[in-house]
Amino acid sequence: MEVALVILVVALALGFDYTNGFHDAANAIATSVSTRALTPRVALAMAAVMNFTGALLGVAVAETIAKSIVDLGHTSTITELTVVVCALVGAITWNLITWWFGLPSSSTHSLIGGLVGAGLAGGLPIFWDAIVDKVVLPMVISPLLGFGLAFVAMIAVLWIFRNAAPARTHRRFRIAQTASAAAMALGHGLQDAQKTMGVIYLALLAVGWANPDDGIPLWVKIAAAAAISAGTYSGGWRIMRTLGRRIIELDPARGFVAESVSALVLYVNAFVLRAPVSTTHTITSAIMGVGATRRLSAVRWGVAKNIAVAWVLTIPAAALVGALVTWALSPFLG
Repeated sequence: MEVALVILVVALALGFDYTNGFHDAANAIATSVSTRALTPRVALAMAAVMNFTGALLGVAVAETIAKSIVDLGHTSTITELTVVVCALVGAITWNLITWWFGLPSSSTHSLIGGLVGAGLAGGLPIFWDAIVDKVVLPMVISPLLGFGLAFVAMIAVLWIFRNAAPARTHRRFRIAQTASAAAMALGHGLQDAQKTMGVIYLALLAVGWANPDDGIPLWVKIAAAAAISAGTYSGGWRIMRTLGRRIIELDPARGFVAESVSALVLYVNAFVLRAPVSTTHTITSAIMGVGATRRLSAVRWGVAKNIAVAWVLTIPAAALVGALVTWALSPFLG
């Protein structure tokens, strides 16, 4: 039974990673595609390569997911693995629902919500202090930081290039967007692929197939990197339209600033704070920040409100699905 559950965890985790890739591919490349800096296929191919590379650059976020959300040390191995399976079902379900409606919600928070809901339903202790420090606070601060930094950086760019020829400036920023989109895709791989690594690592630790002192096995890193890369290449056109055009009509300069600020926020959280922040929240708020420099009314706040509702609902909705599946399976698994 344990072997079957571990295989199921790995399969579901990689499935979640794949949905994360096509759900969040828009995060990295939507602005570059909408400003025609890159064609969609070239942008997706570049994002897939950079996602794969970013996934192999760190493990701090993965270890936070594996060790700082649910305490798996106080129950049977079967229950531990069942909780992880149900958490993944909750996360994947919410990802697919928001993808269907074209809402850029957070795959990170759907996974954490799934773990919390399944853990509570399975009677496991939850590390609430760590969740507040590494999930709730970054969830609130990262969008505000993304909005504020993007707004200030865009004001600086507008002042620096105030006398430059518009056509030449647009052409140069369109070229620069290739680098900023690549940086954003690298940050997406660095943050999001690690969450899948963390879940698989969690299952391997539960059955004693991984040593905490040795860290995450190499095959887990490569498998997670490959899954998110494949998902990214398959594209996420529904969400790309929302980010690239429906919040605000972006020009190359605003696209470049939004991507650059978002990449910076992701790197700081992954390497310095070890916090699993949402790439979706970061880029969406940065797009709103650069858009607000045109005028506040230029941002389509109705679309922004729908996105915010999805953000608020993500953790409880994924937690509810995770809990329901756990309760449904418990009588059969003991």
